[in-house]
Amino acid sequence: MNSTVEKLAVVTGGGTGIGRAVAECLAASGYEVLALGLDRDADFPQGIAFHRVDLTDTAASVACLPEGRPVAALVNCAGLLRHLAEWETDSFELVMRVNVTAGFAFATALLDRLSEARGGVINVASMWAIFGSAGAPAYTASKGAVAAMTRSQAVAWAKRGVRVNSVAPGWVETRMAEKARTDETRAAAILARIPMGRWAKPSEVASVIRFLLSDDAGYITGAMIPIDGGYSVC
Repeated sequence: MNSTVEKLAVVTGGGTGIGRAVAECLAASGYEVLALGLDRDADFPQGIAFHRVDLTDTAASVACLPEGRPVAALVNCAGLLRHLAEWETDSFELVMRVNVTAGFAFATALLDRLSEARGGVINVASMWAIFGSAGAPAYTASKGAVAAMTRSQAVAWAKRGVRVNSVAPGWVETRMAEKARTDETRAAAILARIPMGRWAKPSEVASVIRFLLSDDAGYITGAMIPIDGGYSVC
């Protein structure tokens, strides 16, 4: 990977889970990283700047960035899951607003800065973009929308020098997946279906995102890469 010292990376949902792992990975690779969101781990590293902000407020999110600074990388990790409550319209719309609209609006607002840096956008989709979930209809719909939105952004923004890709994580050891991990019956069924026989570490998702932002992936745009140990193909 080419040197990325002084390049600015912005990670939404960067205080916990996959987002935190991405922030740490990019910081270790030489980016200056800004993590945005409503929550962060108690042991969040002091060397990474964190701004508490409601990501559905695009203007407030943009205001967290240094004024006029080119953006080399935007990683939209922020996500909301409300399980069965998502069958209610209000919860459904809230999940869509956080998981799809907020990332779309933020990326669009930063397009000129991304173009100036010839930067990249990574949208975090999910294995649920590939198949359905009876227990989380809004989350599933939102991640399918993220994958489709990514393709549209890639086509529209290529001429601006901005590449846009997505990743589709499977079962990852994060706080969001805690409910499944602590249900012995469900956890056993999940593990039995994963060909690689284990859940992913957040760092394993982060390393794929780092690759997609690197010059090594310079001719990749509009792609969605599953990171699920084979779960979605069996």
